[in-house]
Amino acid sequence: MAVRLKEKYLTDAIPALQKEFGYKNVMEIPKLEKVVVNMGVGAAGQTGGDPKLLDHAIADMETITGQKATVTLSKKSIANFKLREGAKVGCKVTLRGQIMYEFLDRLFNSALPRVRDFGGVNPKSFDGRGNFAMGLKEQLIFPEIVYDKIDKIRGMDIIITTTAKTDAEGRSLLRALGMPFRGDRDRGTANTKA
Repeated sequence: MAVRLKEKYLTDAIPALQKEFGYKNVMEIPKLEKVVVNMGVGAAGQTGGDPKLLDHAIADMETITGQKATVTLSKKSIANFKLREGAKVGCKVTLRGQIMYEFLDRLFNSALPRVRDFGGVNPKSFDGRGNFAMGLKEQLIFPEIVYDKIDKIRGMDIIITTTAKTDAEGRSLLRALGMPFRGDRDRGTANTKA
C-alpha cells in the first residue's frame, strides 16, 4: 500500500528541494529519518503515585501511533518530586518507515487543524541540525482518541529527526511535506496571524 505522504515526498518534495538548494546528487536531499513521540506521566512514578495513570497513557499512545509503546524510567532520584531512580515516569514510541509517514500525515492534515485557534506551528523550533521538536497540550486532537474513554488530558512531545544538515533545509523539507508553519499563506488550514 502506498503511503500518501511518502508519495508527496517522492513527487513534490524531492524536486522542490533540489531546485531550492541546488543538490548535485540525489543522496544529498534531506529525508525523514524517524519520529519520536514521548508522553510523560510523572505522577505515576512518584512515591504513592497511581500506576494506572501510566497504563492509560500507554493505551492512548498506542492508539495514536499504532505501535507498541516503551516505558521510560527516571534516570535519577529527585526528593522534591518524590521520585526514585528507575521509577516508571512515561512512555515513548519511535516511528520509522511507513508507519512514520502515516502518523505525520494524520498529524499534519487531521490533528493539528483541530487545535483551537491554530495559527500554525512555530517555524523556529529546530535544533540547529534540521531536527524539529514540538509539544501538544492534549491527546484529544487525534481523531483516534474517543473523548468519553479518556481518564485525563495529557500532553506529548513529538520530535521529527531528518537527515538535513541545517534548519533551513529541515524547514523546507517539512514545509514541502505539508507541515503547517506559522506565517505560511499558501496553507488553507493555517491562520496567518503570528
